[in-house]
Amino acid sequence: MHIRSLFLQHQAQTSPAPLGLEVSHASGCRIYDAAGRAYWDLIAGISVSAFGHVHPEINAAVHRQMERYAHVMVYGEMIQAPQVLLASALASVLPPSLNSVYFTGSGTEAVEGAIKLARRYTGKSWIAAQQDAYHGSTAGALSLMSNAYYTGAYRPLVPGVRFIRQNDVASLTAINRDTAAVILEFVQAERGCMVADHGFIQAVADRCRNVGALFIADEIQTGMGRTGTLFAFEQYGVVPDVLITGKAFGAGFPLAAFVCAREVMLALSDNPVLGHITTFGGHPVCCAAALKGLELMNAGNYPERAKRLGSIFKAQLESIPGIEISGTGALLAVKMPSEQHCKNLITKALELGVITDWFLFSPDSFRIAPPLVMTDAEALEICALLRSALLVILN
Repeated sequence: MHIRSLFLQHQAQTSPAPLGLEVSHASGCRIYDAAGRAYWDLIAGISVSAFGHVHPEINAAVHRQMERYAHVMVYGEMIQAPQVLLASALASVLPPSLNSVYFTGSGTEAVEGAIKLARRYTGKSWIAAQQDAYHGSTAGALSLMSNAYYTGAYRPLVPGVRFIRQNDVASLTAINRDTAAVILEFVQAERGCMVADHGFIQAVADRCRNVGALFIADEIQTGMGRTGTLFAFEQYGVVPDVLITGKAFGAGFPLAAFVCAREVMLALSDNPVLGHITTFGGHPVCCAAALKGLELMNAGNYPERAKRLGSIFKAQLESIPGIEISGTGALLAVKMPSEQHCKNLITKALELGVITDWFLFSPDSFRIAPPLVMTDAEALEICALLRSALLVILN
């Protein structure tokens, strides 16, 4: 049978109408279909492929590790150099209080671990989360989502969650002395790249400190240079108690982590032991890729590249009537007049050879989150194609 037929028959589907692009190979900022046609990747696998596709140095690091060993034991029991070196390298670029790293296999698993850690360390149960934030699809992470369309079919959810509103200081009364942690995104990506105000973030940090709650920063999408600094929190003058990273952190491989002070992390190692455990978290091959990615990030000044790319896309597109652009760095949302306009734009862009996508809580907006290795010339070529598509759809 043709691979497309097998895909539809045997692979679990996540929507009634998947994109359905049959991938042959990928290189740099392009993805190629089975017919050999090239498409510009404007979404980097949803902020994953910061270094583009098939990066030679990352591939070489992966191959070296594969020749040594792959999986040998569930996480945390054996000393494995790729894990240790990556944890040390990550701690070296973070504030001193973020010095203990727990590796997981995905961002949503890191969220689950961080929530368990907060409840175990503080002895409290309530979690405060933002309305219209996205932290993952497992039961605990899903319970941090306010949108009933995505949660209603899976109730009852994990109890003990209250919601605050981004940039609404008055809503912070939901954070009280029963609160174990507040989890938030500095840029609410799935809401259409809505950026938090500095005053709001400072108020959250102050409130957490006053009531004894942990401040958890979900930087799964915003981390690894995408917003113009290695992590978005660096732009706000605050240091979270727990940092969650994923997506681009794995340099194209499945890896995430939550990071905090060692004395906090120790709460998961005793009473009970194995307070959080993962089979494939910190997989040595993934850690080897991520370590090389972190080295490239530090050497190549990719955060500045993200700012440059964002400025190009804004300058080339924002003058088109009928759209609005939000976001920061290379994490942007282009708001269309309606959801149907957005769907039409995504279809037209694909016809022209550009892959983009919509947002869970902003279906009238399309995504601009390219690989950070993209050149100015490549960005300008994509902008020309997007302008062409927008003028067709909006007229």
